[in-house]
This record gives sequence, structure tokens and C-alpha cells, in this order.
Amino acid sequence: MHAPSPSRPATTKSRKSFWLKQLHMWHWMSSAVSLIGLLLFAITGFTLNHAADIEASPVTSETMAQLPAPLLRRLAAAAPAGDKAPLPRAVADWVETQFPVRASGEAEWSADEVYLAAPRPGGDAWVAIDRASGAVTGEVTSRGWISYLNDLHKGRNSGSAWSLFIDIFAFACLVFALTGLVLLWLHSAKRKSTWPLVGAGLAIPAAIALIFIH
Repeated sequence: MHAPSPSRPATTKSRKSFWLKQLHMWHWMSSAVSLIGLLLFAITGFTLNHAADIEASPVTSETMAQLPAPLLRRLAAAAPAGDKAPLPRAVADWVETQFPVRASGEAEWSADEVYLAAPRPGGDAWVAIDRASGAVTGEVTSRGWISYLNDLHKGRNSGSAWSLFIDIFAFACLVFALTGLVLLWLHSAKRKSTWPLVGAGLAIPAAIALIFIH
């Protein structure tokens, strides 16, 4: 004898249970991945919105050094035809050992000096090399932790690794929001206030934008 085949309603219920479990799993996983990022972006959203009210106290430090003669000759030999080019690798390595900057970007080359701007989150920095004497001057400005976190929020001068993190974080937030929306829909029959609240989340910012932003 053959065992009786399961009924269609039982199969439908089993599929619904499977997808419900999948939604809950993806929802909590994406929320776990994006939790710290959401806290960071929520806090810095507030500090950016009140940037004019939060005073920063920039701290600037200046450092001077002398480029060794062999590296000065290498700098002269690497002079580009145009006015912008990276520092020679050996010179860049030396700069990074003497100054708290990343020397991998393009520098501005003039007849008298090579100027390397090295902005970073929460501050700025630069290094200038005298092409005749080899005298090197560097300056670093820090605007504090709030400015640092605000720049991370904007992705300002934060490098490719942070840019990749923002992409992954944005995707995790998207999964979190979409799975949350489906879960709201599945439970909305027993929670009558679901769609009015979702509608309010759309209507309030839309009304503010239309009425108060010109």
C-alpha cells in the first residue's frame, strides 16, 4: 500500500512556514550586520544637522625634516612632464615614516616644490618638499572626533575600504527594510495600525519637503 499523499492545504502551509522562517532569518541577520552602522549614521545624522551649533577646536601641528640626498636625486629624476603626478615610491615611503600622512595620492609639482595634499576624515594634512634644498615641511590639522565621525558619515576622504563598507552596509539596510516590509504585510491583518503608521512614515517627510522646502 502507498502512504496517502499530503493534502494541498498542508503543502501550502508548509511553504508559507518555510518562507516565513527565511524572512525572519534574513531580517535578523541583516539587522545584526547593520546595527552598529545604523547607530553611527543615526548619531552623525544628528551631529551633521546641528553642525553649526557644535563647536570644533582644530589642533594643528607642524613638522620639518630633511629629504636625504639620494631621495632628492630620485625626486629630480622623476619630475613629470605635467604638473601632477604621484611621488616616487621610495620618496613616498620616506614621507610616510616622517609624517603622519598617506603619501599615495597625486602631488602638485611646480618649479620650486612638490606639494602633496593628504586630507583625512576629521582633518587635513599636507607635505611640501623643496626641490632645490630637500627641506620638507608637513602640517596636520585635527578637528576632533565629532568631525571625524561626520566625515565617515559622508565618506569624505575615507578611502576605498570605507567606501566598500558603506556599499555593504547599504545593501544590509535594504535587506533589513524589505524583509521588514514583507513581515509587516504578513502580520498586518492582526495589527490594524500597521499601514496607517507606514503611510505616516511616507506622508510626514513628503509634506515637510513640499510645504517647507523651497
